[in-house]
Amino acid sequence: MLIGLLTAVAASICYGTGSVLQAVGSRRAARMSPAAAGVTAHGGPNLSSTAKAAMTWEFIVGTILDFVGFGLGALAARLLPLFLSQTVISANLVITAVLSVKMLGIRLSRKEWASIGVVCTALVLLATAAGHEGGHHAPMSTHWWLLGITLLLMVGGTVAVRLLGGGAAILAGLLSGLGFGALGVGVRILDGVDPFDLGTLLTDPALYAILVAGIGGMYLHTVALQIGSVNGATAALVVGETVLPGAIGVLWLGDASRPGLAWLAALGFVMAVAGAVAVAWYGKHEGADEGAAAPVPEPVG
Repeated sequence: MLIGLLTAVAASICYGTGSVLQAVGSRRAARMSPAAAGVTAHGGPNLSSTAKAAMTWEFIVGTILDFVGFGLGALAARLLPLFLSQTVISANLVITAVLSVKMLGIRLSRKEWASIGVVCTALVLLATAAGHEGGHHAPMSTHWWLLGITLLLMVGGTVAVRLLGGGAAILAGLLSGLGFGALGVGVRILDGVDPFDLGTLLTDPALYAILVAGIGGMYLHTVALQIGSVNGATAALVVGETVLPGAIGVLWLGDASRPGLAWLAALGFVMAVAGAVAVAWYGKHEGADEGAAAPVPEPVG
């Protein structure tokens, strides 16, 4: 349990730091582009602007941290109940909020700090109440369902975000979180890992669900950081990557709390989600203000 918790905390730090660095890179790329370039007809970033953001050094370092966080998070998903591992990893919201004050010049309101405090308190409750993790086996039909739903979320979500344009930051964050949540479930049920069997691994639909969820979730998270509040987008991501895998772990994979502490686990889970939603609600206005306050400089000459 202790190793799993430490692994999840390390993943959270990597993800939180990576999110802020990616936001810095995304916004620097936006300032360097002409105002009309890089947006769709609906006001959202197009693939070209997202690719430019991904080429900044801040974004590259942030992405490397995300990959490290992914590896640590995958290990935590196999060592802890999903409702605990995903929620601890989602505490990257706190890292993101604190670092955004320094690196993005964002001023957090008292309500945002209070909401972050609720999330931290919820994590303590969850860690106290968490019991053993369930099994790693699921019927093959579940693996196929996971792949199908992941494809629907990532492809359909990408289209929806492009149509909604500049007002889709929270939706993009939520969909990226659902992708990362599906990734956590896929890692948990992946066949061919223990004992290692390459043939089984490569023929498992869960492996491809992990790849689709990782790539799609990364793209949607980048879009959310480009068009909205870094704290609001990250908070929406927290909801997506926590609720779905936590429920699946308890209902179908046998995750459980300590005897007599189910109520404490439920309370901690609800508080974590509510706190994240509150940060998303209070933080979304910052994204709009920031976008209005940061005009694109005219080309010199």
